Amino acid sequence: LNVRQYPRSDIASVTINTVYVGADAELVRGFITTPLERAIAAADGIDYIQSQSTQGSSLITVRLKLNYDANKALSDITSKVDAIRKDLPPEAEIPVISIETADSRFASAYLSFTSDILQPNEVTDYLVRLVQPRLTAVGGVQKADILGGRTFAMRIWMKPDRMAALNISPAQVRSALSRNNYLAAIGSTKGSLLQVNLTANTDLHTAEDFKKLVVREDKGNLVRLSDIADVVLGAEDYNTEVRFSGEKAVFMGIWVLPNANSVDVIKRVRAEMDQIQKELPTGMTGQIAYDSTAYINDAIHEVVKTLIDTLLIVMVVIFLFLGSFRSVIVPVVAIPISLIGALFLMQAFGFTLNLLTLLAIVLSVGLVVDDAIVVVENVERHIREGMSRMNAALTGARELVGPIIAMTITLAAVYTPIALQGGLTGALFREFALTLAGAVFISGVVALTLSPMMSAHLLRAEHVDKGFTAIVNRTFDRFRDWYGAHLDRTLAARPAVYVVWGGISALAIIMALLIPTFASKELAPTEDQGVIFGIVTAPANATIDDTIRYADAAGKVFKDIPDTRFTFQITNPDQGFGGMVLKPWGTRKTPTKNYLPIVQQQLGAIPGIQMFPVMPSALPGSDSFPVTFVITSTGDPERILEFAQQLQAKAMQAGVFRFADIDTKIDQPQSEIVFDHDKVASLGLDMQQVGADMSAAIGGNFVNRFNIAGRSYKVIPQVKRVDRLNPEQLENIYVTGPNNQLVPLSTVASIRHKTVARSLNRMQQLNAVTISGVPTRSLDAALKFLEDEARKILPKGYVLDYTGESRQLRTEGDKFTAVFLLAIILIFLVLAAQFNSFRDPFIILLGSVPLAMFGALLFAFLKMPFGKFFTDGWTTTLNIYSQVGLVTLVGLVSKNGILIVQFANELQRQGL
Repeated sequence: LNVRQYPRSDIASVTINTVYVGADAELVRGFITTPLERAIAAADGIDYIQSQSTQGSSLITVRLKLNYDANKALSDITSKVDAIRKDLPPEAEIPVISIETADSRFASAYLSFTSDILQPNEVTDYLVRLVQPRLTAVGGVQKADILGGRTFAMRIWMKPDRMAALNISPAQVRSALSRNNYLAAIGSTKGSLLQVNLTANTDLHTAEDFKKLVVREDKGNLVRLSDIADVVLGAEDYNTEVRFSGEKAVFMGIWVLPNANSVDVIKRVRAEMDQIQKELPTGMTGQIAYDSTAYINDAIHEVVKTLIDTLLIVMVVIFLFLGSFRSVIVPVVAIPISLIGALFLMQAFGFTLNLLTLLAIVLSVGLVVDDAIVVVENVERHIREGMSRMNAALTGARELVGPIIAMTITLAAVYTPIALQGGLTGALFREFALTLAGAVFISGVVALTLSPMMSAHLLRAEHVDKGFTAIVNRTFDRFRDWYGAHLDRTLAARPAVYVVWGGISALAIIMALLIPTFASKELAPTEDQGVIFGIVTAPANATIDDTIRYADAAGKVFKDIPDTRFTFQITNPDQGFGGMVLKPWGTRKTPTKNYLPIVQQQLGAIPGIQMFPVMPSALPGSDSFPVTFVITSTGDPERILEFAQQLQAKAMQAGVFRFADIDTKIDQPQSEIVFDHDKVASLGLDMQQVGADMSAAIGGNFVNRFNIAGRSYKVIPQVKRVDRLNPEQLENIYVTGPNNQLVPLSTVASIRHKTVARSLNRMQQLNAVTISGVPTRSLDAALKFLEDEARKILPKGYVLDYTGESRQLRTEGDKFTAVFLLAIILIFLVLAAQFNSFRDPFIILLGSVPLAMFGALLFAFLKMPFGKFFTDGWTTTLNIYSQVGLVTLVGLVSKNGILIVQFANELQRQGL
C-alpha cells in the first residue's frame, strides 16, 4: 500500500508567468494580464482565477476544480494562451505555463546547498547540470525545482559618461550585441563522395570575447565594448538572497507525484543525496533542510501505537467481561482477520495507507470485535443452559443472523453519504468511510462463520462456572437482577419515561440548532508539523540589501528559540519568506503553537517590517493563512482598498485576528519621466528611438543568448547600478538624436514622482483586494464578522469571495446537515427492510440517536451548562472530523437498539 499523509485528492493549479521587463504594473495589467485572463476564462474545469500584475511581471493562477483532469485543463489553457500571443507586446517574453498537481503548495522536501568558496551563480549552475537531473530521475519525483538560485548571465554594465564622450547610445550597444553575437546554422558541403558538416564562430562565448566586440568603427578607430562598459559573467538578477541557518545558500524543492508513495520517494531521495554529497565540489555542502515525511512517519507511528494500545485494551476488557481466556481467543482472532480483509479491500480499490485510513482501522478494532463478542456470549449462554457445544454454536449463530446482518448493513449505510459526498470532505473521507465499512462487513462474515466454529471447539461447559469465569458470571447475574428490577419499575412508569425522553430529545434538537451560535466552527484543527513559516513585508522602496538586513533580524528571532533546528529565508527587495524547523517531536516538550505568540511578539519589535508567523495548514490545497477574504469589484482598486482597510481596522479592534494583512499596498514610489513634446519635436527626436535607448539603458532586457558547455544563457546590457541609484540620475542618460548625435535626456524631460500600488490584483477578472490573517477565534466566526461588517459598508457592485481554506469552509461547511439526515434515512430504510416493519426502526433510532446526540453536543461543542469549567482540552470545534464523528455515532448507537429489538421480537413470538 502506498503511504501518504492524506488520501489522494487531485488539487491542481495552472500558473501563467509572463515577464515584461521594465513595464510598470498598470502597463502589465492592461496589455498582458487582462488579455490572458479573458482568453483563459473560457477553458473548462476552472474553479477560480487570480492574477497579480507587478513591475515587469504578470502572474496568473488558475485553480482547477477538485479532481478535474489536470492534463486536459493544461492543454486547453495552453491552446488559448497560444491563440492570443500575437496580441501581446513584442517586448514581452513568451508566457511560461506550468502546472502544479501536488496536494500542497509546499514541496515534500527542501534541500539546502551552501559553499564558502563558490558564488551563488556557480552553485546554481552546478545544481542545474549535475544535481537536478539526478534527483528528477528518482522514481516518483514530479519535479526538483531550484529556489533562490542565480542563473549565469553575461552582464554588460554600461558607463553613461564614457558612452556620451564617444557618442554611443544604449540602443547602439544593444544593436551591436544583436548583430555580432549570432548563432549561425550553415549546414554542410555535399560533394559526390564526401559530405562535411560546417560550423562558424559567429557567436561569442566568454567575457573576453564580449569585451573585444566592436560597437562602432569610425575612420579606422574601433570602439570596443570594453571601452564603454564593464563586462562580467554575473547573474540574471540580484534581487534574491537565500539563507540557511544564517549562511548563503541555494534551495531545491522536491515535489512527489500524486500517485507515488511519498515516504518511499523521499527515502530514495535521501539515498541519492548521500551519493551526491560525496561528489560535491570542495567547500560545498548539501543537506535535507526540511522533510515533510518526518511528520507523516511520526503521525503514522502514533496511530500504530494507538492501534496497539487499542488491541491490548480490547483484549483486557473482553477478558474482564467474559472471564475466560478461551472466550477471549474467539473475538481476538476476529480482529486481525477483519483488519487484514480491510487492507485487502484497500489494495483492491487502490486506496493508500494514510492518516484517515489508519484512523478507520483504529476505529474498526472496536467495531469488528462487537459481533464476535455477541456470538461468544450467546453461545456461552446456551452452554450454561445445558446444550452441547455444537448445538449451542449453531443455535446461537442462527439467533444472531438477523441482528448481525442488520448491524453490518446499518454501519455500512452510515458511511455511504460520506463516501458519496463531493468536494474536499468527500475526497478526504471516501477512503476512510469505505475502509471502515469494509472492515465491518468482513467482521460480520467472520462473526457468522469463523466465530461459531471456534466457539464450538474452544468453549467448555466445565469452564463456564469455574474460577474467574464464575466470578464474572455471578457479577453479571447480580447486575442483571438489579437492572431487571429497575427496568420493571421504569416500564411501570412509562409516561414519566416519555417525558424525560422528550425533554432530552428537545434539548438535543435545540442544541443542534444553536451549534452555529455557540460552537466554534472551522474546516480542520491545526496540527503540529514542526515548522513555523514567516512572511516578511518590507517598505515598498526597500532594496534587496535593506530587506536582507530585516530578514537577518527575523532569522535571529527564529534561531534564538530553544527548540529550533534550522532556520531558512528567501529574500526579495520588498518581501521575503522564512521560518524555522523545530527539533523532532520526541526531543522537545513544547508544542509548535506555543511558540507562535512568542515569535510574533519578538518579530513585532523589529522596526521597519511586518512579519507574520503561521503554522502550515493541516489540509491539502490551503493557503498560507486560514482567513483569505476577498473583496472584488469593477471599481477603482484604491476605493476597494479603503473598504478593506476599514474592515481590517474593525476586526483588529474587535480582537478577531492575531494579525491580519492586506495584499494591496499603495505605497510604491514611482517616478515618471515626463517629456516636453514641443522640445522633442524641435530637436528632431524620435520617441520610438528615445524609448529604445531608455529601455536598453535601464530596463535590463536581454538581447540574445550565449553558450557555455552546451547550455545557453542571457546577454543583458544595463547601466551600472551606481548610475541609477535614484531617479534624478536618469537625466544624465543620453538618447539618440538627428544624425546619431546624442542628446541629454534632461533637455527634453523632467522627473515626476508619485505613489502607486505594489501590485494590481484581480480575481475572476475583477479588481480584488484580499484580507489575510490568523484569527483568534474560529475560522467561521472570523469570516462571519468580516461578512457582517462588509454588508454594512460595501455599496452595490461589490462581491465577496474566498480562496484556500476559507473557500473550502464556505462551500463545504454547510453540507453536514444533509449528510447527517441522509445517514438517518438510509439507516431507517435498511432497518425497515430487515425487520419488515416501519415501527421497529423508529424504536431503534428514536431510542438511541437523540440521547447520543445530546451527550455529544453537551460535552464536545457547547460547553454547557458549566462553560467556565471547560477548557479547549475538554471541547472541540465543529470541523470535518467532528462532523464525521457525529455521523459515525449514529451507526454505533443503533447497534445496541438492533440487538434489543431483535431479541424482544423473538421473545414476543415465543409468547412472552
